[in-house]
Amino acid sequence: MQSPLFAYNEQQSQERYSLQNKQMLRVVLEGHDDILARKGTMVAYQGLVEFDAEYQNSGQQRSRAHTGEGLDLMRCHGQGNVYLANLAQHIHVVDVEQDGLTVDGSYVLAMDSSLHYDVIAVDSQYGISGSGKYQLNITGRGKVALMTSGMPLMMQVTPDRYVNCDADAIVAWSTSLRVQMQAQTHSSGVWRRRGSTGEGWELSFMGTGYALVQPSELLPPQNAVIGQGVRAQYGMGQQGARGQNQGNVWN
Repeated sequence: MQSPLFAYNEQQSQERYSLQNKQMLRVVLEGHDDILARKGTMVAYQGLVEFDAEYQNSGQQRSRAHTGEGLDLMRCHGQGNVYLANLAQHIHVVDVEQDGLTVDGSYVLAMDSSLHYDVIAVDSQYGISGSGKYQLNITGRGKVALMTSGMPLMMQVTPDRYVNCDADAIVAWSTSLRVQMQAQTHSSGVWRRRGSTGEGWELSFMGTGYALVQPSELLPPQNAVIGQGVRAQYGMGQQGARGQNQGNVWN
């Protein structure tokens, strides 16, 4: 049998996490270090590998119920190779070190089981929560595989060069950065996307670090429903930045 398909062979690598192409990840399991992967993202595996639903403790369940942010994970363990992919999205492997990584849970494909994550709230100058309002703060030392729609842009943030990103396009950023959610508006139309431009909420990053932006936007934050009633359509209510969560972290 002959076909151009045979040009798409496995990519040989000694790394535990290796990209087979831009949209598929291979992770090597050696029997002692499990990985946590997004449920349903295994497309193939080799060897003796098992998949189990990852237990969520009461704190994680509570934060997921209050914020809508969290991870639906499966634990991959055993000996062999696991191949992961999700909707042909582009995959990027990131080393998480002492500074930590803050990321939208929608973009996490897999990570080392040794890493820890908490749901945090991004402060808003209006006390309004919406898309980009709650994120995951990943800490420890290990690797995380992120997904983006298309090839992303890594933007450097310095004390004299802060960066503003659309809240629907931001994927991740250095945890050490100071972040504020805002709407660039000069009127009471804070509830609307900016005039006729189609632009809405932004995240403003200050300090020293990096912000990762993808060339695609999610649904506008006005479509995000948190809580009940008309106010929830605009991300307002008891889950706002100055509502129940004064400590800015959900446990």
